[in-house]
Amino acid sequence: MNDLVERARAHAVQNHARINQRLKYILQPYDVHLKAVADLVASVTDDPETIASAWLHDTLEDTPATFEDISRDFGPGVACLVTELTDVSKPSDGNRAARKEIDRRHLALASPRAKTVKLADLIVNSQDICKHDERFGRVYIVEMMALLAVLHEGDAILYERAGRVVEKCARTLGVVESSSLSEQSDGIESSPQEVELFSRYRGIRLLIEAFTARDIFEPLLSFDGGGDPEGMRQACGRHNCSVVGIREEGSIVGYLLSDDLHPGSPVPVAHPILPQQTVQLEDSLSDVIHVLSSFSYCFVLLDGSIIGVVGRPNVEKPVVRMWLFGMIILVEMAVVESIRRHLPDGAWQEFVSEGRLNKARQLLEERTRRKLGGDLLDCLQFSDKMAVAMLRVATFKESGFASAAATKKVIKELESLRNNLAHGQDITRNDWPQIVRMTRRLHMLLKR
Repeated sequence: MNDLVERARAHAVQNHARINQRLKYILQPYDVHLKAVADLVASVTDDPETIASAWLHDTLEDTPATFEDISRDFGPGVACLVTELTDVSKPSDGNRAARKEIDRRHLALASPRAKTVKLADLIVNSQDICKHDERFGRVYIVEMMALLAVLHEGDAILYERAGRVVEKCARTLGVVESSSLSEQSDGIESSPQEVELFSRYRGIRLLIEAFTARDIFEPLLSFDGGGDPEGMRQACGRHNCSVVGIREEGSIVGYLLSDDLHPGSPVPVAHPILPQQTVQLEDSLSDVIHVLSSFSYCFVLLDGSIIGVVGRPNVEKPVVRMWLFGMIILVEMAVVESIRRHLPDGAWQEFVSEGRLNKARQLLEERTRRKLGGDLLDCLQFSDKMAVAMLRVATFKESGFASAAATKKVIKELESLRNNLAHGQDITRNDWPQIVRMTRRLHMLLKR
């Protein structure tokens, strides 16, 4: 195996395993999917960068790795391909149909090499989804019909095969070619239980929309292109910044990391600032988090000009921690209300172990002694409330998960984020995937 491809394989396997990502329907390690895509690509090309990008095609969307990491470890060619393969739509861009159309237009402009990888991904995903999930499969196949129209510049063999796979899946699922994306996508974003759970919680909408990039961005130190790298390096030290903007004709068009600036070295080539790496000053923190899921830095625009930057370390700021904790509190309140409505008069207790109930009883006794009010359900631990709501009030499938194990995993991760927020622990290193998933899912719920 080519060295570049082997390093990409090891990087992808390690990063997806680190967050314990598994295939949705069969719960195998995620690298099973990556290998299937990479093997298909390798069957039609021996180009190392294309095969490497097949291994890495989901890295930016699903793992804490960033564009800068990919560029540093595998070079600009692979980084460019992976970026082309990464969705650019934000949670605020609308419902699923609207976002998929944005991503389709992005892929239409991709290189033939990137389209070859996407064709392989389409083949593997179509076969898997249509086999295990008829309901979502009907939505997905309509989307893939539309996507195929812009992938014709990819490998001819894979394009023909993808067409046959999509046609077979459509026939099996009873999907007609004239089905529109807007018709097929309605209702897939989230389960009816989630919609019911949050429909009355206006506070979630207010909280999500209350904070914007304006609240956390930092001014961006910038220099003219071709400037003195030593001066840039010293300025980074004086201002304690890890990124600087690079100007051309007065406008910031690229950036350099402090790690790029080595003493005695010429000015390195600046990283381009991509459109999907920017947000407007008044865009929500959900959009900022979305950009930071793929890039180390998010650049803030005002009237078309870059005025500031947000890095992942800025997520540790008090305003963001307060925002995240507030969302979790509102989720917990909605969950408790749902349990009271669906399992009244303490009926929920049969779904909680005696040991966990005893802990809740002890807390209730202490609260009663202090005249703080509340009942036994209020004193139940966060993870127990979530488990009752997601596994008992609704089945795991109704809650939008493929299995009970997947549901429990999400509950555990959400509890970890809650605890680390409450105790002032690092969240960007320990809980980044949970932060991305929670903000994205809640924002999408509000877009229904």
